[in-house]
Amino acid sequence: MNRRIARIVLLLFVLVPFSCDKENEHPVPFRYVDFTINVQSTMHIELNTINGFAYYTGGYRGIIIYRASEDEFMAFDRACPYHPFEEHALIRVFDPPIAVDTLCGSRFLLLDGSVISGPATHPLKRYQTYYNPPYLQVTN
Repeated sequence: MNRRIARIVLLLFVLVPFSCDKENEHPVPFRYVDFTINVQSTMHIELNTINGFAYYTGGYRGIIIYRASEDEFMAFDRACPYHPFEEHALIRVFDPPIAVDTLCGSRFLLLDGSVISGPATHPLKRYQTYYNPPYLQVTN
């Protein structure tokens, strides 16, 4: 009986590492994010209107916050998923809700971070947003 248990344990140690799906990991490195802003403050006036956006520090290369509707905000890392380690590659809002990578030219939709045109194949790295007027919390 002990040999059988030992074989099962050994089998688990061999198979479990291969069962992790590395394909779905996002190429932009993880950075802890947790901050709150008052969107009605004059310091964040860009977010007072629908289609408004602002750049913030934090995340891996900075964060874009985009106001999609009266009570819905989106937050994305500014690192391009095509080449996240390239220092000069930053996502910039081109014409809301479109954002473009300054280096490779990939285009993204700020409504969900999806790729409009490549070479990027991964969406923008998204952070969670919680809106309890007038406060917006951004976290991961």
